[in-house]
Amino acid sequence: MTKAPWITYRPELKVLDCTIRDGGLMNDHQFETEFVQAVYHTCIEAGLDYMEIGYRNSKSIFDPKQFGPFRFSDEDEIRKITGDHDPEATGLKLSLMIDAEKSDWQTDILPADQSVVDMVRVACYAHQIPEAMDMVQDAHEKGYETACNIMAISTVQEVEIDQALEAIADSPADVVCVVDSFGSLYREQIDLLIRKYLAAVKDRGKEVGIHAHNNQQLAFSNTIDSIILGANYADATMSGLGRGAGNCPMELLVGFLRNPKFKRRPIYKLLQDYIVEMSRNLEWGPLVPYNITGQHNQHPRAAMALLDSDEKYNYVEFYDKIIKDI
Repeated sequence: MTKAPWITYRPELKVLDCTIRDGGLMNDHQFETEFVQAVYHTCIEAGLDYMEIGYRNSKSIFDPKQFGPFRFSDEDEIRKITGDHDPEATGLKLSLMIDAEKSDWQTDILPADQSVVDMVRVACYAHQIPEAMDMVQDAHEKGYETACNIMAISTVQEVEIDQALEAIADSPADVVCVVDSFGSLYREQIDLLIRKYLAAVKDRGKEVGIHAHNNQQLAFSNTIDSIILGANYADATMSGLGRGAGNCPMELLVGFLRNPKFKRRPIYKLLQDYIVEMSRNLEWGPLVPYNITGQHNQHPRAAMALLDSDEKYNYVEFYDKIIKDI
């Protein structure tokens, strides 16, 4: 009997919420404690597998006077939100992200038995793979689940991707994630990348994940495609909250998945109680300037600068500038 590929009930498929970590890039992680707690409880009630509560970046690089607590995610700050978090009781694991060249990982990542965090995800660019592998090894030896997210993969040459995947395959990383940082990838490119990642870690005891941005309104569809192709870790945020065009919306992803443990109602309540008001002061989503940068595989920083200016609707001039700079 042939199985329909879009029927996606498979217990090994994990959903990770990165609302606070990724969404915090919009406002320097200046979230109210009440909102972070609400996201945490929503993740539990919705049956999600992981909540990425923030970065653990260096305080010598990011000024604590400018950035909120979850740019650093100190253990005591996490416990203010979660208490003595128990993943067996809640069904939810906690993760945090450390950036290559931006994190004091040797000292700031505590042994896992001293933390409520379960997974450490290492974010890097392709040229940072050597340090990233040291970071993965360190977190693994300290007792964490580990993942490696190669950012801006749409800008990386195929030979570099192959070399990076070879290094990750030899590492103790549990997951390697396809990251469409610029929201520029189409379905055909996602297909090639997911298959490439899966082939690289085949028989190595690792999983492949997807982290999609929404510059071209493709984050949800690219996430669906990745899951159908065999990616077993999927990132999303509540209402797609995230810097620039944002991310795959959690409410859509959970609605697509067939696992009955995932619940949509708690997510809609969070949107109703918090995100509607937040959207009056913060702007995210697939706006025209992000469409333009996404279509031309450009970092969205230029679009963000435009939208923060008095010329935010001057689309033609912005388009001409992007074309000229390519």
